[in-house]
Amino acid sequence: MTSNASAKRVVVCSLEDWDEIWRRNQYLIDSLLRADDAFEVLFVEPPVDPVHNLRTGRPVRLGGGLRVIDGYQGRLRALQPTKLLPRRLGGVADDLLERSVRRAVRRLGWTSPALWINDPAWLPLVRSTGWRSVYDITDDWVEADRGAREHDRLAASDAELLQRSDEVVVCSPSLEAGKGGRRPVTLIRNAVDVARYRQPYERPADLPAVPVALYAGTLHEDRLDVDLVLATARRLHDAGAALVFVGPNVLSAENTARLAESPAITVLGRRPFDSIPGYLQHAHALVVPHIIDDFTESLDPIKLYEYLAVGRPIVSTAVAGFREIAGTEEVAVGDGPDFVAAVEAATTGGWVPTLVRDDVPDWPDRGRDMRAVLDRVWSAAGKPA
Repeated sequence: MTSNASAKRVVVCSLEDWDEIWRRNQYLIDSLLRADDAFEVLFVEPPVDPVHNLRTGRPVRLGGGLRVIDGYQGRLRALQPTKLLPRRLGGVADDLLERSVRRAVRRLGWTSPALWINDPAWLPLVRSTGWRSVYDITDDWVEADRGAREHDRLAASDAELLQRSDEVVVCSPSLEAGKGGRRPVTLIRNAVDVARYRQPYERPADLPAVPVALYAGTLHEDRLDVDLVLATARRLHDAGAALVFVGPNVLSAENTARLAESPAITVLGRRPFDSIPGYLQHAHALVVPHIIDDFTESLDPIKLYEYLAVGRPIVSTAVAGFREIAGTEEVAVGDGPDFVAAVEAATTGGWVPTLVRDDVPDWPDRGRDMRAVLDRVWSAAGKPA
């Protein structure tokens, strides 16, 4: 542990849990903690909502509270709050959640840490604490398909965070252009743990014993073009191949059932982050059947860098990130029937040797960029405590 005089302390309000499925926040924080022993993090996970769970028939439980994450000499803690009241009740619900964070900060003996806001729902914490803050925009949820009330809440929170935050970080050129027109922003794109993705892995036993086109990532209504997926699966089934999905499934029950009806589709579900390279390395082709709209244009998909790191053939719709590298040796981009045909060709045309690229960005580089942003926040705040 570090002394108050030397510590660099950050409260990260995340859109995801700290679990075995690693995303941008986990990789950045891991890089920061490993680079500097004075760095300490309180990682605030999405609150557990027992009322919603009761209403939807899920197991009712309270949040897990404060815990230490192994591997960082006690410098990384996670807090899982409990959402006791629905947010539509406004200030009372927000105040209860804020108190849980402030209570954890006091318990740790911290005063005035920096705030790293990834979930705009934590705007009230910025208002109430006065702690200096970084707004880290990884998805433009204002552009996502949501109900009117949620959209209006997201838009209002986004606008106020853009105004209030001391620094704004965005992950994609599209976000840089959009948010940067309203205030200065810093572009920090995504990356991959290059060495880990290039270490040889055994073929996972749960991959089908046929040529495989594989998608790695969360199955999400805002990203996945389910109709295109089904059209691709029909073609692969006729060719004796399979379409495999590795990652959490948050699709609707209807779309989950549609995928389950296809004999060519295997949905493996969640897998630990350290097992993902093995799935990618042993796929004949890696695919990105994404919708193209304003929301997906705001993304900088981590799978872009993961796919490039393992060097297997890639087929994508013309989404941001993949569109810019179309036509390179291992990347094909197309929509509709062209996408389906390209996936079939890449999957059933025989095993293509792995291509090793020397220009794939690594997470420690992005961690240094984020550290520079946090250093500006700490310098503006004076001596950190």
